[in-house]
Amino acid sequence: MSTTVIPQKANLARKLIGCISIMMLLMIFLPFTLHAESRAVEQYGPAIYHVALKGDVDPAMAQFLKRALNEAEEARADHIIITLNTYGGRTDSAAEIGEALRAVSIPTTAFIEGKAVSAGTYIALNADTIVMQEGSTMGSAAVVDGSGKLIDNPKTISYWVDQMSEAAKLNGRDPQVAVAMVDPRIEVDLTDTLGKVVAVGDVLAISASDALRIGYSEHTAATLGDVISWLDYSDRDLIEVEMSFAEQLSRFVLHPAVSVILLVIGFAGIAIELFVPGFGLPGILGVLAMGLYFFGSYLGGLAGMESALLFIVGIVLIILELIVPAFGILGLLGGGAIITGILLAAPDWQSGVTAIVIALVIATIIVIIFSRTKKGRAVWNKFVLREKLTTEEGFVSAESKASLVGEKGVTVTPLRPAGTALINDQRVDVVTEGGFVENNRPVVVVKAEGTWVVVREITSNEK
Repeated sequence: MSTTVIPQKANLARKLIGCISIMMLLMIFLPFTLHAESRAVEQYGPAIYHVALKGDVDPAMAQFLKRALNEAEEARADHIIITLNTYGGRTDSAAEIGEALRAVSIPTTAFIEGKAVSAGTYIALNADTIVMQEGSTMGSAAVVDGSGKLIDNPKTISYWVDQMSEAAKLNGRDPQVAVAMVDPRIEVDLTDTLGKVVAVGDVLAISASDALRIGYSEHTAATLGDVISWLDYSDRDLIEVEMSFAEQLSRFVLHPAVSVILLVIGFAGIAIELFVPGFGLPGILGVLAMGLYFFGSYLGGLAGMESALLFIVGIVLIILELIVPAFGILGLLGGGAIITGILLAAPDWQSGVTAIVIALVIATIIVIIFSRTKKGRAVWNKFVLREKLTTEEGFVSAESKASLVGEKGVTVTPLRPAGTALINDQRVDVVTEGGFVENNRPVVVVKAEGTWVVVREITSNEK
């Protein structure tokens, strides 16, 4: 027993150290790389900063823009131009971007290139100036869920209507137009501005020409160069702020499908590694996948490193449960810590729960498939007792008492109802059929089952 358990515990201990070491390296190295990139701000003279926000509005975009605004303020830029080309995205990320735009001390211009619908419209309204490209559109800002279905929760709609209205008022724009872009539940009369009524069930989208006519943009331009010329900054240096590698990686990792894939690799890799000798490819892939998941969340501003620490604590507790069984307590605590860490790193708890459930199902299937392979069966068999402990195989669980049936003896202790009798000159633990028998009384064995020997007192008639 000791020759198998000790190596297994030592192997699990080595894996514990390996998992913690890799996760700690990721936690230290990746944020350090991010901050090193963020600190690389060159000092320019009077300049124009340009930031392109394209694709889905998400936490990574919000963090990128905040970094760009900070760099522009540190460099004392004259103006910030933000090119928008998006179908929208997360309203919480759009709200974060809007707050950052309102707080910046440098004048800002939103250049709508193609489309800035939904959350993109809200971002544009928070800029000091809006310039639209010919053929571009803005509006259609109704609140939808992840699948694109309209959200009909009155509280959610009212909140977003208020946000859009206040953003429109910032620069003297008609708030009723913003309401018509958001709320499909009401009819909005825009006869005086657009010459039409937005009916119930519709949301408003406006073209570049309509936006210019009703004061929702200040200019129409074909290119970024035209915008700079219109702003009268042609003699200024143009500084392009681009996403760093770390920010691009974060944006990729935060995509819902990618997050699920990383969780699947993480769960399956670590689970397989716990039962395979040595620290090999499954464990490395699993730890790297989980490290990327938490790093993307950290860089996107969704959670701090405490979520990754919770995950590490959970892994430690589960491995300790395998080494020092604690009736499942450590395992339950470990599982709770892992799930809590993942949920803290998710954009919201609903998407976090969905990702965990999907990942667990797929990872379980992968582990089952692995267990059916040759190597998997060899590993699994170590945890399953398959040897039959039969008499034919030479195993004897206990000394057979069947040969004592019919033998007579004498009690050497009172039987109440259990005690000891001397049978064939051997002391045997016996039990009566239910009554008491005094010491030094003759008895006979009437039944023997396993280690049980049942006796009864011999009466005077039997002697």
